[in-house]
Amino acid sequence: MRWQDLRQSSNVEDRRGISGRGIAIGGGGLGVIIIALAVLLCGGDPSTLFQSGGPIDSQQVQSPAANSAAPAQPDENSRFARAIMGSLEDGWKQILPQQTRVRYQDPKLVLYTGQVRSACGLGDAAMGPFYCPGDMNLYLDFAFFDELRREFKAPGDFAQAYVIAHEFGHHIQNLMGTMDRLQASNAGNKGSVALELQADCYAGIWANFAAKQGRLDASDPEEAIRAASSVGDDMIQRRTQGYVVPDSFTHGSSQQRVEWFMRGMKSGNMTNCQTFR
Repeated sequence: MRWQDLRQSSNVEDRRGISGRGIAIGGGGLGVIIIALAVLLCGGDPSTLFQSGGPIDSQQVQSPAANSAAPAQPDENSRFARAIMGSLEDGWKQILPQQTRVRYQDPKLVLYTGQVRSACGLGDAAMGPFYCPGDMNLYLDFAFFDELRREFKAPGDFAQAYVIAHEFGHHIQNLMGTMDRLQASNAGNKGSVALELQADCYAGIWANFAAKQGRLDASDPEEAIRAASSVGDDMIQRRTQGYVVPDSFTHGSSQQRVEWFMRGMKSGNMTNCQTFR
């Protein structure tokens, strides 16, 4: 992907090297679901969310935990993340108001290492990247990119861009009110799968925008497809437990994730991302 000369987003907060221990403000609701889904994406145990300062009631206050170190200085990973965020912002700033009547608002990307405090609770690197609707932040530990390459066999900068674009897709859902409607519907796993597949489709819509901007190389779509396929529930369950239980899916199968990403990429139209129907 040709990202080096993209506009660098200013909506990136680098907390790498800062202690993430302590109690988070807010939490509960669908924000916990989003983080729990991120745990499952990496084959983790969602019950760890409620250990060592997990989501709490919004009336509680943040623990005055001291920072252990200064934030990291900008590096190649940081520049990449800022460039992808800049492109996502530029794309959705056009796409959302053009295709819907919803006002666009930038999210923030928080870079961290190990653990991080969010409005949805205490995030851990084992969860993988996640989005918290409570503070409209995306959270990313770059260790996941190493895992994506080594464990999931999905290397490449566009595979990494797909991961960020997927979490940005959750932000678009938040702006659209999709998360609030899902939370009120009690749709269970089927609703969670629809939410994740729609975020994949929205990631594909951004890929369509990036392609029109001349930013994609010929191999980039394949990198994204490989990444989407590698984090399908069926692939993760085979990898972690040796068998597949479709009724327990929370993100969708590899085939579904690839299909919805490609729907978004081919069309560039949000009306083609109606996963809840």
